[in-house]
Amino acid sequence: MVQAPSKLLTLAEFLRLPETKPASEYIDGQIVQKPMPQGKHSAIQGELVAAINGVVKSKRIARTFPELRCTFGDRSIVPDIVVFLWNRIPRDENGEVANTFPATPDWTIEILSPDQSQTKVTKNILHCLRHGTQMGWLIDPDEKTVFVYRPKQEPDVLDQPDEVIPVPSFAIDLQLTIEDLFAFLLE
Repeated sequence: MVQAPSKLLTLAEFLRLPETKPASEYIDGQIVQKPMPQGKHSAIQGELVAAINGVVKSKRIARTFPELRCTFGDRSIVPDIVVFLWNRIPRDENGEVANTFPATPDWTIEILSPDQSQTKVTKNILHCLRHGTQMGWLIDPDEKTVFVYRPKQEPDVLDQPDEVIPVPSFAIDLQLTIEDLFAFLLE
């Protein structure tokens, strides 16, 4: 849902607003509220966060964050899952994970909800890629398909059960097929 203010907001004005549930994003001066996640979305999101962290977090290579606001390139978006390389995770003065992430994720993952615009989600992935993200996934649970986006390349479309889904080089130990990914819906 796009909220139409009487004037366009600046990014700074948007960031001063209270958070909404579900999250709102700032895109081209407009506030766009994300749809409420549903069952398939939540099942895939929870399992995928654990699967990726299981490969990269213990080795301090990277860390996965669900529903994390990332502000960069005059946008403030909340991808379903982002992965940051360990040395790029914003930290506070105590060395703990910071509350704000004014940075581009290294990997962005979106899970399409039934009433969500694939175009809007794709635009957010492409925005991330233009600002340094290594890879983006768009997961469509209804079609059992994953679109894999890389900077300046044609996207891959994977929908065969035995296809291994490409991952960024830092997560090469994650071997996940289309069948494995959508089996998260059966567990």
